[in-house]
Amino acid sequence: MPESDLSPSPRSIALLLVEGFPMLAYASIVEPFRAANILAGRTLYRWMHVAIPEVRDTDALQPARASNGAAILAEARIEDAAACDMAFVIAGGDPAAFADRATFAALRRLAAAQLLLGGVSGGPFLLARAGLLGGHRCTVHWEHAPAMREAFPDLMLEEALYVIDRRRMTCAGGTAALDMALELIEREQGPALAMKVGEWFIRTEAREAGLAQRPSLKDRFRTTDERVLRALAAMERAVEVPVSRASLAALCGVTLRQLERLFAKRLGATIADTYMAIRLDHAAQLLRATSLPVTEIALSCGFSGSSHFSRAFKRRFGSPPGKARLKAPETH
Repeated sequence: MPESDLSPSPRSIALLLVEGFPMLAYASIVEPFRAANILAGRTLYRWMHVAIPEVRDTDALQPARASNGAAILAEARIEDAAACDMAFVIAGGDPAAFADRATFAALRRLAAAQLLLGGVSGGPFLLARAGLLGGHRCTVHWEHAPAMREAFPDLMLEEALYVIDRRRMTCAGGTAALDMALELIEREQGPALAMKVGEWFIRTEAREAGLAQRPSLKDRFRTTDERVLRALAAMERAVEVPVSRASLAALCGVTLRQLERLFAKRLGATIADTYMAIRLDHAAQLLRATSLPVTEIALSCGFSGSSHFSRAFKRRFGSPPGKARLKAPETH
């Protein structure tokens, strides 16, 4: 906890760290508040750590272990967070697999206590599972978005860096957590201090909340040809039920032969190879971000069976899907 002269009413923050939480997202949330204290010369913010899920058959507090193996000792229990002004659920790994009912009930109690309640990286998934995002705009890390849309089709899920909607704050994680923390500091302490904090962390340019989390198709595929980009967008929209090459050509207003020539010239690959790569990259994303069975992932990426999927996956990535899941890194 920062040591400095107390302000009349420092804002209190609960950091709810779900086992396997991403360290970068955690640091991007807490460090701006620490810097705000130092640059203001007084304590504007205090925080406590809570390890989730909690061990409930002992009075001892356990550490919260991050995705990189580092451990942070919890100083409080989740019920202590009710005395705070805001709380952030920071989660990574496979948030869809988190099923601790006691945690969900505790989050609902925090919401009833009128805390500003945030979810970072995979944290929004837990807020949704607790029933706390209904009627709110929200976002989540792009790797978790497909599973979240499937589980909660009525959510107003956006592809933004972060969303602050009334008393709910959701963030894609990674460095987007820094952007959200700086906006909160600006709202509560003013733009001058927020700018100083941003400068301290070498943030030379502010990013708007609604910016996309990923580079555009134009940047990812390094082409400006609108016909190729139109085809690529259609491929990414139709991963589970791939559309035919002839349909892609018709969508782009060219013949199939012309579209093949465009792909060869602009991307150095055939339409079929490009489409296969997009589907396999999506499968790799699902392997990293979910615990879905390999067979289910194969079907959701347009493969008729797991054997064909496994062969194609190994050709692209050098190892079968099962091993890819075992060594998948936590990156956000």
